[in-house]
Amino acid sequence: MSDDAPVPAGDRWATLRAATSARIGLGRRGDAMPLDAVLDFQLAHAKARDAVHAALDTEALAAALQPHSVLQVRSAAPDRATYLRRPDLGRILDPDTPLRGGAGPVDLVFVVGDGLSAIAVQAQAAPLVQACLARLDGVSVGPIVVACQARVALGDPIGQALGARLCAVLIGERPGLSVADSLGIYLTHAPRPGRRDSERNCISNIHGRGGLSPERAADTLVWLVREALRRGVTGVALKESAALATGPSKAPAISPVANGDPPASEPTEG
Repeated sequence: MSDDAPVPAGDRWATLRAATSARIGLGRRGDAMPLDAVLDFQLAHAKARDAVHAALDTEALAAALQPHSVLQVRSAAPDRATYLRRPDLGRILDPDTPLRGGAGPVDLVFVVGDGLSAIAVQAQAAPLVQACLARLDGVSVGPIVVACQARVALGDPIGQALGARLCAVLIGERPGLSVADSLGIYLTHAPRPGRRDSERNCISNIHGRGGLSPERAADTLVWLVREALRRGVTGVALKESAALATGPSKAPAISPVANGDPPASEPTEG
């Protein structure tokens, strides 16, 4: 049922439906769902497909990230169709895109990748990066890397090439039938090819329809960055040590990607 559809009198599902984006209590017309529910589902499916195939406007994104230095790279996947069929190529840098990181090692590098929802990146990545940079006093940050046809693990060779102690990959999550523009963040200590998913921390569900705001996501990421620099770990080890050091009431919400299992929001796989 669409959000603006009238609620029938005596609708016992109305309270539950108002509390979730799940499609529940849709009713029926004969042996089928009501037409408005069918059309709503088809629209959501079309939005998800469009998000997967949309191209990232890298020039507009680079302009939104000013005045910070921006590098543009791409993975070894030559086009979108290959990217979707060959996830492994999305984790490897195109050999024709060398990286020059400037002077010396840095504490942190941001990699902004299209992932499986370029529209999420286009709308939310720049405000999130800007919010993080405003909170990262005392942390040296390298050039911001904008990556096309990117998977999560593409941040590993990028972070290594730029001499970064930490790499934060901001990437479009796999679209669902309720949200097609959700952004995720993956933070990895000592990035290099071969890092496991359990060595990363994930902040997911960054979007404007009941998800994390860019400001709240920035607060969580900055906390993780400072703790990761202090402790020299990310992923499962950082979650465990954070719980011991600060207690569950003080630590922000952290979602390590353990044993390769994605968070409940199903962000793009690495």
